[in-house]
Amino acid sequence: MTDRETRHAELADRYLPAELLERIRGRAARYDRENAFFSEDLEELRKAGYLSLFAPEEFGGPGLSVNEVSRLQQRLATAAPATALGINMHLVCTGTIRAMHERGDRSLDFVFDEVMAGEVFAFGISEAGNDWVLQGSNSSAVPEDDGGYRMTGKKIFTSMSPVWTRLLVHGLDSSDPEEPTLVYGFLERSADGISVSENWDVMGMRATQSRSTTLDNVRMRPEKVARRIPAGPHPDLLTFGITANFQLLIASVYAGLAARALEVAAESLRKKSSAKHGTTFAEIPQFRDRLADAALDLMPVAAQLEAYTRDLDELVDHGAGWPRRLVSARIKAGEAARRATESALHCSGGAGFDNSHELGRLYRDALAGLFHPASPDAARPMFAAALLDD
Repeated sequence: MTDRETRHAELADRYLPAELLERIRGRAARYDRENAFFSEDLEELRKAGYLSLFAPEEFGGPGLSVNEVSRLQQRLATAAPATALGINMHLVCTGTIRAMHERGDRSLDFVFDEVMAGEVFAFGISEAGNDWVLQGSNSSAVPEDDGGYRMTGKKIFTSMSPVWTRLLVHGLDSSDPEEPTLVYGFLERSADGISVSENWDVMGMRATQSRSTTLDNVRMRPEKVARRIPAGPHPDLLTFGITANFQLLIASVYAGLAARALEVAAESLRKKSSAKHGTTFAEIPQFRDRLADAALDLMPVAAQLEAYTRDLDELVDHGAGWPRRLVSARIKAGEAARRATESALHCSGGAGFDNSHELGRLYRDALAGLFHPASPDAARPMFAAALLDD
């Protein structure tokens, strides 16, 4: 075992020991069935120090790398993908600040102090119809004399809605119509004007409780303003950090989900006996081939995650090539998860179609991968332009 693999094993034992992982796996079906938030999981993960993974040692945290957190998220997702995806949004926020910190921008280091004090961060960027995503916003940011803002708009898919205490949001300051500005910053849950929808009845990833959040003239205090960026495609370290952590950590969740689906499929094939062949289904070539094909789909995803997370940690400058790498990893992870769960259902036979079977839940959870930005349709022009445009 290499030093790196030894390190990953030690971190797994520290933050996600086998007994904790089994307790989390044991609760996943109930959370899904009852459409409930993963409260017990969160409490155990909090006690284990999981919410402070990205906080540097100087702030009292363990200062883990993106590569190390990606491995942990893959492991967590093998037990409960919805729990992993939900807590991912806290990690995206804190990982973004860590990426800025490592590149010399310490302007948002207060986030680490708040993380160590127990605050729970959530990601409030997604908006219905806003296919600009980070480069535009349907929400408004009205400037105040003291440098703060009043935020109004509706954010969708706000994971961990029942418990977040800090929300990373953006909105458009149109006070100068000639030069509209995107404002990024953090809102406190206690601020007036925040309302969280009670509606969350979706196909998969139900335990995330990613409800919509409505902002009605909510004050963003001046010291919580993170960035003022011209609207449109303007590079910035904050948006780079958001993109990198969002794409790679979400890819990690779907990679872990796919790995678990293949484990369950293999177990199903070993247990089922074929009356026709007089063997287990594990010895029938067609089923072996189906499982092998799904494993082949997953291996490049693991390689992408390993390479790109290490490049991010080592401050490799891919320049304009970064977005293609990041988006590719996340899209391919989602595709691999969907193929793996479908293949696993074929291997399990009719048993997997039962609502109580783990594969049914994994299949529905994998479908959520269709909805994370950027979609393949939105990403294709970027790849084509890199090859065809001067």
